[in-house]
Amino acid sequence: NMTRTSKDMYYLKIAETVLERSTCLRRRYGAVIVNNDEIVSTGYNGAPRGEQNCIDTGYCYREENNIPKGQMYEACKAVHGEQNAIISASRKEMLGATIYIVGKEVATGGYANPAPCLICRRMIRNAGITKCIGLVDGKPKEISLEI
Repeated sequence: NMTRTSKDMYYLKIAETVLERSTCLRRRYGAVIVNNDEIVSTGYNGAPRGEQNCIDTGYCYREENNIPKGQMYEACKAVHGEQNAIISASRKEMLGATIYIVGKEVATGGYANPAPCLICRRMIRNAGITKCIGLVDGKPKEISLEI
């Protein structure tokens, strides 16, 4: 008897495919916004449209200057996956939605912490998204959107 994947894992697996488009040299993130069981939008982290991608230049300012994770976001040229997903949707579509997030470390290929940064948490909440599910230890885990 075949087992069916859960809805949460289904959307997390899609987010994991989305992150494969990321252009970041450090961590690749994929985000999928889902409302009423329909995908509203997707996003991955990377340089703004028209800017050179870090994977193409081979240079990461944060890496070169040993800036720790979670600090000095303004030193990074990337738009976060959550931000790109929000930009691609209308607020009406996002009211009451869930955002699914998967992250991967480029260096090791292992999974990264999927919790959104403070700026993304603010944007997620203002977009009307009410729930965040990340991939943690291979399983879906609800992530707090508290500031």
